[in-house]
Amino acid sequence: MKHWRLWLLGILVVVLLAGFPVAAQDGERSPFEGYPQFPAPDFPAGLAWLNVPAPLDIHALQGKIVLLDFWTYGCINCIHMIPVIEQLEDKYGDSLVVIGVHSAKFANEGETENIRQIVQRYGLRHPVINDNEFRVWNTYSPYGVNAWPTFVVIDPLGNLLAVQAGEIPFSSFDQLIGGMVEYWRGRGELSDTPLQLALESASRPNTALAFPGKVLADAAGSRLFIADSNHNRIVIADLNTYEVLDVVGNGGRGLTDGSFSAATFDKPQGMALAGSTLYVADTYNHAIRAIDLLNRTVTTIAGTGEQSYSREGGDALTTGLNSPWALALGADNVLYIAMAGMHQIWDLRLDDGVVAPLIGNGGEGIVDGAFGGAQLAQPSGLYLADGQLYFADSESSSIRVADLDTGEVDTLAGPVRNDLFSFGDVDGVFGVSQLQHALGVTGGADGLLYVADTYNSKIKVLDPAERRITTLFGLSGNGGYRDGGTDEAQFDEPGGLSYANGKLYVADTNNQVIRVIDLETNTVSTVTFPNPEALLVDGEAAVVAANSALGEQVTLPAQTIAVGDGGIVLNILLPEGYQLNDLAPFTSIWSVDGDAIQIAAENTTQSIIEPELPVVVPVTLTEGRATLHGDLTIYYCEKVNLDLCFIDQVQVSIPVVVTADSDDTTIHIDREIIPPVVQTNAG
Repeated sequence: MKHWRLWLLGILVVVLLAGFPVAAQDGERSPFEGYPQFPAPDFPAGLAWLNVPAPLDIHALQGKIVLLDFWTYGCINCIHMIPVIEQLEDKYGDSLVVIGVHSAKFANEGETENIRQIVQRYGLRHPVINDNEFRVWNTYSPYGVNAWPTFVVIDPLGNLLAVQAGEIPFSSFDQLIGGMVEYWRGRGELSDTPLQLALESASRPNTALAFPGKVLADAAGSRLFIADSNHNRIVIADLNTYEVLDVVGNGGRGLTDGSFSAATFDKPQGMALAGSTLYVADTYNHAIRAIDLLNRTVTTIAGTGEQSYSREGGDALTTGLNSPWALALGADNVLYIAMAGMHQIWDLRLDDGVVAPLIGNGGEGIVDGAFGGAQLAQPSGLYLADGQLYFADSESSSIRVADLDTGEVDTLAGPVRNDLFSFGDVDGVFGVSQLQHALGVTGGADGLLYVADTYNSKIKVLDPAERRITTLFGLSGNGGYRDGGTDEAQFDEPGGLSYANGKLYVADTNNQVIRVIDLETNTVSTVTFPNPEALLVDGEAAVVAANSALGEQVTLPAQTIAVGDGGIVLNILLPEGYQLNDLAPFTSIWSVDGDAIQIAAENTTQSIIEPELPVVVPVTLTEGRATLHGDLTIYYCEKVNLDLCFIDQVQVSIPVVVTADSDDTTIHIDREIIPPVVQTNAG
């Protein structure tokens, strides 16, 4: 964006930042003097805030330059602005306060816990508001807030200075904010007092995988390739034993070619395999990388490392790309690229090193027809079979297909009209079916397609001939984490799928694991690495393995207790040589079926680092019957090797009879921890 628009109570002022004088010239008045003074509206009460210990007051932020970022977390344009905001935070430090106003497009994006996951995934270091009812948005809409992303700049006196929608380059922000810092610091009205934060990332334990985005199963080579996106690396495991065979990338963010241990990536996503070469969509680097699996080297083969808005093709290494998200390898050595940031599908001709747009005119929409006139909306998953290039068109919540022979695009599931706000969770034929921000699609041996219906936290199956889609796994409602059959298994925003040997491999992104769906037995299990220490990042302690039955459900024997004030007493029984993790919080969530047990709202959830054992939760008991449910997450480590940590997740249910004839008012729960058996070397 080359313009900064000032919308002040309906008065439009356009400032060309390229020539905007950020400091007063000799004899001239500062551009920051004399503009209309309109106080910024305060934030409505009752909103959920993240990354801060308490809600903020706009008036208490006087003395700071405030930047409001109105965003929604699946929006690629919003994602593009994250590194720009990081640059601003790094340069201007405590003079600048960024506040993310998360005004959700999709229903799933409006859940506070899902936003919390995204805050952690994106590593956001500033306060974020859950504005799922658009209360902040509507407060600021008279000043021009009407799109994602939109930015509002507030001066240190608390007055609105500027409002601008769209992707804005760092240089434009830098010129404006740099001038503001100089001007208000010169007036003595700029404060560098640090804002008190409570970063969500501080309470998230390190895990073996960090928000894996995509997965690729190689049946012929018996390998499983995992885009360990937030660890900025590719993990290679044995397809049968899940032993870690190799790790590509040192975990640092960057665009460095070279050996596996020297190479760097930035949020890699989709992959495609050709012989001994693994191609990777290096999304935040806006590049395509080639991994030589024999010589153990990484090379950049397309992209400049800079985001580009050009829709002109050319030499692969001098043509800029825009958030490549998924790959598929076709005939004649052509690599198809889901260019999410450009709302197009490109092709890279590997033999001559030329990359160019193939499908979509670049407009964001859901318009079928000829390749050149079709409109796509953030394509994020690809699968190629028999000349049909299937793609998950995430922002249109649809599954679409491009016929490479006829040059036509068609929609198989999702909206029947050009409507980017038509989404939901409805099985059925095209015209009835609805998805919610699907990110992945793959095919099986039976000609069916499998879909990662990401924001519905479901895996679905699509018959492309009948255009009928049905839920395969995943329960209605918010995502969860549980293995088992069709009536039990849960996922949390799965982003990638791959098929091999009758099984679906799922990048279960928010659960930070890889799941396996056995299509013959209709059961879901979780990949557990037998040599998890091979996945430690920079020697940091991490949760690298899990109990064998994640999401285990246990019903304990009934207990009879007395009327009165009592408690739930939970004792965690660790074997010798183990201790609770001193970095990750023990968490418990309690609920009750029945009226005989009452738990005060403030006691229904605990999140405690190194809790004193046993954990005691106060309850009030009245005569009758009830069933107590507890969702427990327990992190623990070996005492000697503190790098090797584990997670135990269990859902316990206890039938309870409350009677005046009993003497005990305590509900007793013992959870015995049995660590998994893992190898003791990287083998």
